[in-house]
Amino acid sequence: MAEETTTREGAPLEGAKKPERRGDDATLSEYMESLLVTVILALFGTTFIVQAFKIPSASMEGTLLIGDHLLVNKFIFGGRGAWYEKVLPYRPLERGDIIVFKYPYLDHQHFVKRVIGLPGDRLKVEDQRVYVNGKVLNEPYVVHDPSAGYDPLNYAFPPMGNQLYASPVVMEWAHEIKKYVRGEEIVVPPGKYFAMGDNRDHSLDSRYWGFVDRDAIMGRPFLIYWSVEASSADYGQSSFPQRLKSVVDTLLHLPQRTRWSRMLRTVH
Repeated sequence: MAEETTTREGAPLEGAKKPERRGDDATLSEYMESLLVTVILALFGTTFIVQAFKIPSASMEGTLLIGDHLLVNKFIFGGRGAWYEKVLPYRPLERGDIIVFKYPYLDHQHFVKRVIGLPGDRLKVEDQRVYVNGKVLNEPYVVHDPSAGYDPLNYAFPPMGNQLYASPVVMEWAHEIKKYVRGEEIVVPPGKYFAMGDNRDHSLDSRYWGFVDRDAIMGRPFLIYWSVEASSADYGQSSFPQRLKSVVDTLLHLPQRTRWSRMLRTVH
């Protein structure tokens, strides 16, 4: 009689070896795959969509404070003329937009200012008021400090005579500015923007170093995701031990130093 090989339909053959499970290998492979996808998405996101920055100076107070940590939308501004701008949700830069951009000199550190002049605009500052195309610009966001020292560029820009050299002006801009002055106004050239800080008496902005190039603009801050009590000195320390000490001190006093009321506040 032939030996019975099955006991019921679908049951394994008697004596047949069951396939070995490779659960550990599968789990490791899935983990590595998920990690790779996460890294790729993170790199794509920080390159093209959103990036985190922190505010190291008082030039945008009281809109943005030293110690504010921002999320910047890099997927918002068009204007470069690329074909994909017609199908993706880009929009042109507008007067009043807060922007993050690369400073045109030194080590190209990132600055945060507000767009005041668009390409083609005629602009001047007179007695702390900004005029664009002959009209006073409404600036409810501006802060003035009565205790600030006198700076002629807060009262007359473009400057007359030697006023430019009496202020902390980048020398390259001091020699170049005359090309853009027409009468009592400065004309913003194509592809450039004139940016100023909201804390007008404590802001080194386009008055002092020139225009912002369109290609240098990275995006627009839209959310304060965290804010901590800090000073410019906390972000200006150059040595590693100083920076480490500052980080440790912040972590130890995190609950007390966090500005809870500014958490998840939108930026305008």
